Amino acid sequence: MWAFIKKEFLYIFRDYRTMLILFGMPLAQIMLFGFAITNDINNAHIAILDHSKDVVTREITRKLLSSHYFILDSYLKSDKQIKPAFRKGEIKEVVVFEKDFAKKMTTEGKAHVQLILDASNPNTANILNSYTKGIIDTYLFHNLLEEGKIPIRVDVQSTMLYNQQLKSVFMFVPGIITVILMLVSAMMTSITIVREKELGTMEALLVSPIKPGIIIIGKVIPYVVLSFINLIIILLLSQFVFGMPIRGSVPLLLGESLLFLIMSLSLGILISTVSKTQQQAMMLSMFGLLLPTILLSGFIFPIENMPVVLQILSDIMPGKWFIIIIKNIMLKGIGITYFWKETLIILGMTVVFVGMSIKRFSVRLEE
Repeated sequence: MWAFIKKEFLYIFRDYRTMLILFGMPLAQIMLFGFAITNDINNAHIAILDHSKDVVTREITRKLLSSHYFILDSYLKSDKQIKPAFRKGEIKEVVVFEKDFAKKMTTEGKAHVQLILDASNPNTANILNSYTKGIIDTYLFHNLLEEGKIPIRVDVQSTMLYNQQLKSVFMFVPGIITVILMLVSAMMTSITIVREKELGTMEALLVSPIKPGIIIIGKVIPYVVLSFINLIIILLLSQFVFGMPIRGSVPLLLGESLLFLIMSLSLGILISTVSKTQQQAMMLSMFGLLLPTILLSGFIFPIENMPVVLQILSDIMPGKWFIIIIKNIMLKGIGITYFWKETLIILGMTVVFVGMSIKRFSVRLEE
């Protein structure tokens, strides 16, 4: 019995892939969960549109920016700049002060502030709305009411763009589409080459004159077709069952989704070339793609709230860039001029994954 136990320990210790699954993945997961899962908002980019530019509006702006919740992205000059600012995808909120703000507080006892928020992520919009109102109320209490200027009131009106009813489905559907397409596509293809080895059909490929690139492409194309059909079904369910709008170009949405599908399938092929068994391929697909995509893509938790290391790590998550694209098309109805960089990033990842897969498969054939 002792000899058998010793042999099993030695086998586990010599297999670095098993050691990685046993110790590496749990450590990585606890670090990701510990730092990424938070509902707090930090360093949210906002814009200020100050029609008054008086002492009070400057003081409120200073109070907002002195907190760690907000970072000033830009000062806007007119109402016409608000929507283009949101379309760039950087800012989460625009704070609009009405004209003669301080004067109306003195003469009428109240003034108006309008908060315009990007509600494509309703949780973030609600939290930012609450933070902003809280800071304004705190300013009134400490700086004005204590001086005896009573009654004084600031009427804060909130406007939610892209999701006026704050439906949570508008946040979850793009993320779920991304997770399903990546996970299913990668898992389907990750076991293909490994399955060839386990079934003994790899020998037929070894003696065939077919080039590695042709084999890779031949294995990917059927899954591209099936996954694209799966995508159409998901989009139809999202629109007609959950009421998810598609405000932008449908052909553009399908084209971007097809690119993301090819990238996911290529990543699955790459996983299959570095795995010895189907079980290893499945584990890498599940734990190497599923949790990082959920936690680091901005699907549920805002990336700007995470530590800098995780923010950098999120940049290599393909799902992050696809969620930005799909939200811009479906919710904001904007074109590729606003997310061409994200498209190029996914295209670059596709080229890299295909190239690495072909190279790894060539090495396997030579072995």
